Amino acid sequence: MITTDFVPGSPCWLDLGAPDVPAAAAFYGAVLGWEYESMGEAEGMEGGMFRKDGKIVAGLGRLTEEGARSAWMLYYSVADADDTTETVKRAGGTVRVAPMQLDEWGRMAQYSDPLGGQFAVWQPGTSKGVELVDEPGSLSWTELYTSDAAAAKEFYGGVFGWQFSDMELPGGGGAYAVITPAGLPDERMHGGVMGMPAENLALADGRPYWHPVFAVADCDAAVAKVTANGGSVQMGPEDAEGVGRLAVCLDPAGADFVLLTPVAAG
Repeated sequence: MITTDFVPGSPCWLDLGAPDVPAAAAFYGAVLGWEYESMGEAEGMEGGMFRKDGKIVAGLGRLTEEGARSAWMLYYSVADADDTTETVKRAGGTVRVAPMQLDEWGRMAQYSDPLGGQFAVWQPGTSKGVELVDEPGSLSWTELYTSDAAAAKEFYGGVFGWQFSDMELPGGGGAYAVITPAGLPDERMHGGVMGMPAENLALADGRPYWHPVFAVADCDAAVAKVTANGGSVQMGPEDAEGVGRLAVCLDPAGADFVLLTPVAAG
């Protein structure tokens, strides 16, 4: 489960790069019950925060990178963004955004893994990360789709010290590697690596990509809101044994995410 103590290597923040900020705010407000709090425009940048029940759950900004697709960026907590940057480079990754200080809030950097999967890190200052997780309307899991799961495990294990445990998917769907932060027990698992053929990664032109999984109280009802508000469904809703009911969705600008109603505990 994802928690808000944000140990090194755990997911702590996420933000969406969208071509139309007001449209994205309206969509996620309708689907997940989020309220958008604009930070205004500065130096051509437009963005703000999403809140659920008053607590920050994600960020939103206008997509400015030429040729980039609209997508969620997942951030992982680190003790030192500069040291992590050197580790990423030694492991064969690429620095997309060099470590950058964001006032007193913290320090961030963004990277690509050796196959092109994009991710980011956050060195906390006064801001540790999001304020609500693992509850309906908030981040509950992170997931990487990649054409080379073994290479991904080697790279991310080297960068973050993650522990991996493989589980066989039902119906001969291959292996799924579950991620747990270094030194923590299985109940602190926070994500997974899913291997698949490159032709199934068309959303990112064959490159790997990370996406968030949002918990919802009723997956089918949430999916109905996705389609009613201009989004689409790539897969589901369907039941995953031991996991819950889930659907893989796209927002109106094509950013991917998963909705999950987890199985009841006990």
